[in-house]
Amino acid sequence: MRVLIAPDKFAGTLTAVEAAAAIEEGWRRRDPDAEVLVAPMADGGPGFIDVLSAVVDGTLLSVTVRGPLGEDTPATVLLAGETAYVETAQACGLHLVEPEQRRPEDATTYGVGQLIAAAVDAGAKRIILGLGGSGTNDAGAGLLAALGATAAGGSLDAGAAGLAALTEVDLEPARTRMAGIEFVAASDVENPMLGLRGATNVFGKQKGLADERKPEVDGWLTHFAELADRKTADQNGAGAAGGLGYALLLLGAERVSGIDLVAELTGLKEKASRVDLVLSGEGAFDFQSRDGKVIAGVAKVANDAMRPCVVLAGKVLIGSREMRTMGVESAYSLVDAVGEAQAFADPHGSLAAVAERVAKTWAR
Repeated sequence: MRVLIAPDKFAGTLTAVEAAAAIEEGWRRRDPDAEVLVAPMADGGPGFIDVLSAVVDGTLLSVTVRGPLGEDTPATVLLAGETAYVETAQACGLHLVEPEQRRPEDATTYGVGQLIAAAVDAGAKRIILGLGGSGTNDAGAGLLAALGATAAGGSLDAGAAGLAALTEVDLEPARTRMAGIEFVAASDVENPMLGLRGATNVFGKQKGLADERKPEVDGWLTHFAELADRKTADQNGAGAAGGLGYALLLLGAERVSGIDLVAELTGLKEKASRVDLVLSGEGAFDFQSRDGKVIAGVAKVANDAMRPCVVLAGKVLIGSREMRTMGVESAYSLVDAVGEAQAFADPHGSLAAVAERVAKTWAR
């Protein structure tokens, strides 16, 4: 039996690399002679560098940057020749702030700009940024400030709240400093920055923004866009990572699919063609999994190769009809198999146990 294991992270419990190891361990208990290929995946959010550092021939540059609320935060840039890979969540991720301390109106992306500056100082001419998992909603103003942009009347590096009183924005210093640098924004979020489908209204709540605050905060971002470039705010992907997509588009970035980029770099398509079964997984297999997430991308590759795709997830929250429209043959839930308490207490062991059960059904 030839098996490809290509999971996403199980948020809060296992990285994609750890999840792949647990699935392989469980499968081999039932089918020790299986030929197993492993390809941990990411869509641009947390885990982006962890996954790529295993397949890209490069070096890791350690940097200390400003975190979302101003604290010193360690981060890394993956350097491969003149290309640098940046995981923006390392500088502005939601996971960096405890739930009771989250202040999305004050959180800044300044640290992301510092990561970009470090990459350029190290000789990078092409910067690929994974967008996702952010705890910020500042339209990327902090990033622009770290690269030299200036403003009057307010502050670019004080989160969305700093944008309210702006009277003038000058992006030219940032554009001049980044002249000749190619930016690639890896994200599967297609939302614009403003309005009902924008960053604030769609993603604000998960970052701790109360519903009653959304209109005012969206107004702050609108005000900033009117001073910087209103038209760009309406482009697909401008709302990614709390508006980081907008800032990168202002710098001339090209948008690409995060999962497609990682799939290409990990050789997922070629690996899928060599196996009998593809296994993927994530913490919660739900309706959001359809929208450019890892499972959707892995299932598409598996289907293109005419191989069945099976999912192992912490929770399975969609029905069989919906999952089959994604190209997923079947899905198995850790919570259903071992209980929620055990799944969180021992995620590795629980995932391995479920993988063993899957092998009982699918191994030849």
